[in-house]
This record gives sequence, structure tokens and C-alpha cells, in this order.
Amino acid sequence: MRHHVAGRKLSRHSQHRKWMFRNMVVSLLQHERIQTTLAKGKELRSWADKIITLGKRGDLHARRQAFALLRDKDIVKKLFDEIAPRLKDREGGYTRIYKMGWRHGDGAPLSLVELVTYSLPGHEKKSTVAKAKEVLKKVTPGKKGKEEKGEKKEKEKGKEKKEKKEKKEGKETTKEKPKKKSSKEKGKR
Repeated sequence: MRHHVAGRKLSRHSQHRKWMFRNMVVSLLQHERIQTTLAKGKELRSWADKIITLGKRGDLHARRQAFALLRDKDIVKKLFDEIAPRLKDREGGYTRIYKMGWRHGDGAPLSLVELVTYSLPGHEKKSTVAKAKEVLKKVTPGKKGKEEKGEKKEKEKGKEKKEKKEKKEGKETTKEKPKKKSSKEKGKR
């Protein structure tokens, strides 16, 4: 029985498993999101959390420990200078896992593992007020149409009122009616 035995073996010997997760952590920190199988993603979560916790410590010993695992100076620099400061207020749970369906070849469940602070390139975060205004615009397009119709009616009513006032004041805006032709003029053609 394997009670209280932590970690997944993933049908690999221990050294292969260590190398695989080392590569996956480097890729996760470099790209801030990776796609993998669900079992590997769940196991990767603990590796990534431990490395990011080292990054949050920020001292020389933590930097050397991170380098011993990651073996890439650029990634260690990114971890300590960019990623850890963004996550300084969090106590844990630095990664998020989305289920993506199944792989076509073997039907393995796929997942997308990303850092919690990841945002799509080119997308700026909107404030909650701006988001609410956008939603209200989408939800109430019918009222705008009614308002526009109401404004047109008000304009027409305003024109009618002006005409009535002008009639009362004696400034009638009547057009001259064309004169009727007599029967003699009709026959001259």
C-alpha cells in the first residue's frame, strides 16, 4: 500500500522524472504558460510553487538554489526580477490549470498550465468600472433606439409649437397657391 506517498511516478524512473520537470519548470517560467497532460500539469504545480517561493525569498542562497535546479541564468534572472515581485502578495497557488480536452493520438487529457499573473500580449487590464460600462452598453441597445425615436418626436413637436406660435403672432408662413387657369387660357395651348 502506498499511503502518504507524495508525487506521481508517471511511468518514468526518478532521474528521468527530475529532468522532465526541470525542463517543464524552465518552459513555464520562460513562456508563463505551457500545454501538457493533466497529470504532468498537476505535478508541475508543486515544482513551480517551490521555485517561485525561492524567488520571493530573494537572497543569494535562494538564487543559488534556484540556479541549481533551473540551470539557466536568464530564467533565474527573470524569476527573481520579474515573476517573484508580481506574486509577492500571494501566499501560494502561483499557477492555474485549465482542462483543454483530449489528445488525438492517445486520448490523454490535456491541460494548460499558466502563472496566475499571465495576461495575453497586447491586452490591457480594464478597470471594473470600464468593464461594467461596456456590459451596460451591450445589454441596453434597445433603450438607445427608443431614446433616438423619442428625440425625433420631441423635435417634431418643437417644430409644430413654433409654427403655432408664428400663426398666433400673425407671421403665418403660408405659401402662395398657384392661380387656376381659366378655360380661355387652357384652350390657347
